[in-house]
Amino acid sequence: METTIKHAYQPKLFIALDTPNIDDALYIVNQLEHLPVGLKIGLEFLHANGHEGIGKIIETGHPVFFDCKLHDIPKTVAGGIRSLAGMGPYMMNVHTSGGVAMMQAAKEAAIATARQFRVPTPLMIGVTVLTSLDNDDVSALGQGFSVEDQAVRLAKLAKEAGLDGVVCSGTDITNIKKECGQDFKLIVPGIRPAGGKNGDQKRVMTPAKALATGADYLVMGRPVTQAEDPASVVESVLRNLEN
Repeated sequence: METTIKHAYQPKLFIALDTPNIDDALYIVNQLEHLPVGLKIGLEFLHANGHEGIGKIIETGHPVFFDCKLHDIPKTVAGGIRSLAGMGPYMMNVHTSGGVAMMQAAKEAAIATARQFRVPTPLMIGVTVLTSLDNDDVSALGQGFSVEDQAVRLAKLAKEAGLDGVVCSGTDITNIKKECGQDFKLIVPGIRPAGGKNGDQKRVMTPAKALATGADYLVMGRPVTQAEDPASVVESVLRNLEN
């Protein structure tokens, strides 16, 4: 099977379509049609809509981040990657806490599947510490490290496994770049415009500050998708990122 999928641009900003409803997702996408942003589809969307729904998002032409957060034994995770990578995502992710062997299996499966379907190899990204967790949460899990230390430990494991980068909080950018190098990609969720509400995110940062600190990709959700005029919010963010 051959596709003609090509990523026309490398977006700095991904918009999180965190909904199981494909019509709601496409409504937001249509508002952003003219803007050079990526789209993130997560577990709600992936499970509710399967390949058919994913295909409709891919067909919009925007680079798409499959936020699948796979975490299982290496063979199972590799199978999950193979089931999705042929559709041409820009980026996919797994949980770094699954270990080096699991991450290596994911990366190898992504490369092989992209070659098979003749699509660009997606960036394979590891999830470090969820931005909804703080030090008390990490302590309750028995990990014995601060959020910041745990994020760096997991990022170093991801680099060892050959992943392209990690998802991390804006507060972790400096430490991870120092340990893993400037070429190691950092995807930062919990992005909120100045004065925005945090929601269930405990560690947030403004777009301009995250980019200036060293983030490679930013992820914004509700500040855009719940706005009366999503396009105007995104346009304002993109202008600020250019300054």
